[in-house]
Amino acid sequence: MTRYTQESIERLRGSIDIVELVSERTDLRRRGSRWVGLCPFHDERTPSFTVDPSAGLYHCFGCQAGGDAITFVRETQSLDFADVVEQLAERFTVELKREREDPQEEERRRRRERLLKLLDRTAGFYAKYMWESAEAAKARDYLAGRGLLEETLRTYRVGYAPSAWDRLLTSARREGFTEAELRAADLVSRGRSGGLYDRFRERITFPLADKRGRVLGFGARAMRDGQGPKYLNTGESDVYRKGKLLFGLDHARPAIAKAQRVVVVEGYTDVLALHQAGVREAVAIMGTALTDDQLRELARTAGKRGTIFLALDADGAGQDAMLRASRMAGEREIDLRVAQLPADTDPADLVAAGGTDAVTGILSAAVSVLEFEIGRVIANADLDTPEGRDWALEGARELIAAAPERSARRDHLVRLVADRLDVSSDYVAVHRSASARRQPAAEPAPQAASAAHSGAIHGTLEAERTFLALCLRAGSLGREHLEQLEPDHFSSGLTSRVRDYLLEHFDDPLDALSGRDDEFVSMVASVAMRTDDEPATQEDVLKISFLALELRRIERDVRRANKAGDRDRQRELASAKQRLRREMDAAMGQVQ
Repeated sequence: MTRYTQESIERLRGSIDIVELVSERTDLRRRGSRWVGLCPFHDERTPSFTVDPSAGLYHCFGCQAGGDAITFVRETQSLDFADVVEQLAERFTVELKREREDPQEEERRRRRERLLKLLDRTAGFYAKYMWESAEAAKARDYLAGRGLLEETLRTYRVGYAPSAWDRLLTSARREGFTEAELRAADLVSRGRSGGLYDRFRERITFPLADKRGRVLGFGARAMRDGQGPKYLNTGESDVYRKGKLLFGLDHARPAIAKAQRVVVVEGYTDVLALHQAGVREAVAIMGTALTDDQLRELARTAGKRGTIFLALDADGAGQDAMLRASRMAGEREIDLRVAQLPADTDPADLVAAGGTDAVTGILSAAVSVLEFEIGRVIANADLDTPEGRDWALEGARELIAAAPERSARRDHLVRLVADRLDVSSDYVAVHRSASARRQPAAEPAPQAASAAHSGAIHGTLEAERTFLALCLRAGSLGREHLEQLEPDHFSSGLTSRVRDYLLEHFDDPLDALSGRDDEFVSMVASVAMRTDDEPATQEDVLKISFLALELRRIERDVRRANKAGDRDRQRELASAKQRLRREMDAAMGQVQ
């Protein structure tokens, strides 16, 4: 690790304008010889944070945070001491002197500095070519077609690699860089005849920078068919490690510190689109495999109170990646939530279609790790068969067992599964020992499958009967809700017929039952008898019950659409379900 002399560090501390530095994180007002403002380290309404420019120190009387400028940057930007010192020295033009170092270490450091200089210079070369060359017009048109503005593209230094085989090679050589350095940075390749040529040609280039903004490599998108892989990335080297890097982190860090959240997406244009839409705390994992190193960096950057939102593509690979990430996060007790995108949609598409509001919507509807895993279990089950329903129920029970007993979280998960599987909450509720938690669900025995199927039918009919009774108790309001119901809201023709009967005989349901079949009479009687000696139904309770039936109807439609492979219908239903869940949450909040 690089060590700088204490004299250099003190000279740096004396050169930093701490008021300027802190003002980037919170608004400060002068009060005498000090500056005061709201603390950037904890939520507060009355300012308790003070900065003393003469001493170069800050202190919060609320949370007791304090230190000098170096400490402030370390705490707000999640950087190591050496990174902070180097960043501040560059900003305030202070020369740092190193302590004596091993000659081999010094040689490695100088080599790395040369490679970083070459890569930064290359990013500038590609960016200039993007905006000044006629050849890059097709790339500019493509990016504009994706809704990306020039200002955003310039911020991220998006560029274009010329189609000529040696434009970068020739330019870099003129700048004094050697063949060995070009190859070490993976900017050139060697042909069959032994000659060198540019690795990236006729491609849009995205500089891949570390959290300090130092370019370590490139991701390059092809501009025509038959050009090889759609994306070509810098190979692993002494400088570049793909599994450690998060695209856009250098730009996102200030926003992450302020919002105390980070939004994780898959690709470069997703980050750019979100940044442009005002969601500047977005970073990309550049693929679907979130690594352990990336997760650690995300947790460190978001902070102890921060939340990590995964907004990966809705395809199978993206869903699997979120499942792996959720399990890694669970092991580390990281606050990770899954923001589920509509089918065949990525974040850039979402922004293009609905702007910032669409992004805010999926983030506000993000679910916990356990809820996501339960959703995956249910989605992978064949709910049209007793065996499949039983398998889903057992898998969900095992996951619910990971939630603390007698907690709001467990109650929410139980209700969720009950609604999705059309069973009663009592049938879902589990009380298992910690040793049994999070084990894979075994394939169900036939007897258990039959029991699950029977329980599902019972739970569904019970919910429908309960709603009909609520309508009878609610008077004219209940009649209005009955009129809104359609046959698809019911799991059986019997319940649908009972609803029609109640509309005709709303004031006296027991008056015209003679001559009807026993099952029909039994259901009408059970519904009507529930209204005796009961208080009138509250409007909010009635609304929640109606929405629950509507949710079950949508779930049945989803299963049919999945079975038919109807993608358009799946997207329509996913959107409808998301709106309905928000409406249910709002209604339940009013009741509480």
